[in-house]
Amino acid sequence: MQSAQTVFIVDDDQDFRESLTWLLEGAGHTVISFENAEVFLQQYQQQAGCLLLDVRMAGMSGLALQQELNQRGYAIPVIMITGHGDVAMAVQAMKNHAVDFIEKPFDDEALLSLVAETLNRSPTIFAEANKSQQVKDCWEQLSKREKDVAKQVIQGLANREIAESLDISIKTVEIHRCRVMKKMQAKRLADLMGLVPYLEEALQ
Repeated sequence: MQSAQTVFIVDDDQDFRESLTWLLEGAGHTVISFENAEVFLQQYQQQAGCLLLDVRMAGMSGLALQQELNQRGYAIPVIMITGHGDVAMAVQAMKNHAVDFIEKPFDDEALLSLVAETLNRSPTIFAEANKSQQVKDCWEQLSKREKDVAKQVIQGLANREIAESLDISIKTVEIHRCRVMKKMQAKRLADLMGLVPYLEEALQ
């Protein structure tokens, strides 16, 4: 599984990048390193793997890169690398869904263990992100009225209540509800409800 994945390094310290690359390649990992966040963003094609990201860099910081990856919906798990005094920034990175952070100078075996663990989890993280995007794409196929009906179905309202709320006929509700189920690829109400965690922003 790990052989199909890549460990990406983004750090503006060349000596550190080379040392870290040597360590990871020695453990059998495929490694690609970048000297700054901007180049990584230009070249990264959402390949499977994980990202070792320095918090403090010239130009775009590690935190800024992490936030940009989140905004783009990129699923790659991030391990933050911090220097002395950067722990507060690392904590912020954890709030932004980093997998973990490790302080310089670090223990080689501890880093290798963390990378291996992250790569083992990476396929699940990517699969979950793909599922999330698929659900959002399906939601965007709904018309405004279909979304209105779907939101009330999810809230547990009966067809009659939805009809009264939207000032439409029960038959019209039934038609919209059928279209919602088809477009959301849900065979049963339970299937539709199972998609709710992926639609938190859309349902607000």
